[in-house]
Amino acid sequence: MKLNIRGDKLIVTKAIKETIEKKLERLNRYFDENSEITAHVVVKAKGLNQSIEVTVPTSKFTLRAEEINEDLYAAIDIVLDKLERQIRKNKTKLNNKYKNVEKMEMVLDFDVESEEEEESKIVKRKNLEMKPMDEEEAILQANLIGHDFFVFKNIDEECVSVLYKRKDGFYGIINVK
Repeated sequence: MKLNIRGDKLIVTKAIKETIEKKLERLNRYFDENSEITAHVVVKAKGLNQSIEVTVPTSKFTLRAEEINEDLYAAIDIVLDKLERQIRKNKTKLNNKYKNVEKMEMVLDFDVESEEEEESKIVKRKNLEMKPMDEEEAILQANLIGHDFFVFKNIDEECVSVLYKRKDGFYGIINVK
């Protein structure tokens, strides 16, 4: 696996780069040796906090994890644990989905020790009547019902939109055209 490491408002020193390379070597056991995968790593500084964001795009799916911590080295360890947990959690789904595909970049025949696999299933279904509204009203509605997201018919964009609350406390919009 190749690494593309860059800093955002932070200079990536040789020590940081070596630590990231050493830690992310653990992910190599999950990927086929012949696959040409590049992991994109962004290291950021926000006040006293350091964050690391790792994205591993493959031809079939994308692994992504982000962690913010005062200690960058602790954040690196936590983000690696998150990525491994994603792989282990979705191992069965990925095996079933891609079992007949000739070129699979991941090696998914490892053993999961004591971690039980959770089966994803829909446990609740809602039908909504969407009244047209603007983004400000959607934010108000999301806050009133106490959700981190809200689906609405956007009168400004003339489409269905998903309003979601970001980790930084601000909002994002996804427009479905």
